[in-house]
Amino acid sequence: MLHNHNSPHANQIGVLYRHGDVLLRRIASLPVGTQRREGATLAEGELTGHSHRLQEANAVQLWVQGHNLFLEVKEPSATLVHEEHQAIELPQGLYRVWRQREYRPDAYIEVMD
Repeated sequence: MLHNHNSPHANQIGVLYRHGDVLLRRIASLPVGTQRREGATLAEGELTGHSHRLQEANAVQLWVQGHNLFLEVKEPSATLVHEEHQAIELPQGLYRVWRQREYRPDAYIEVMD
C-alpha cells in the first residue's frame, strides 16, 4: 500500500509502504537493544548500483538490531527515492524495514536490484 502523508491512515501503526523491493511498516517503538547506524540508505542495488535512500539524510536516523533495520523519520516527512521508482513521502515516525526475499528450495534469498 502506498500512502500519502496527508492520508488519515498514514500515522497508524502497521501501515505498510512499498518501494520496489523494500517494504516498510509503521511501528510504535524501537525494540530494546537497537543501535544507531550511520547513513540514510535502506538498500543498495547489487546489480544496478542504484539505492533506496532518504533524500533528506539529516531528517532521518537508521537503527539496527542484529540483521533487522529500522528507520526513524525525525522531521514532519522524508522522501524515499530510487532511480527506478517513484519517490514516496514517509511521515514522521518509526518503521521496520525489510528487503523482499524470494523462495528457492534450498533457501530464502534477498532479491537483487
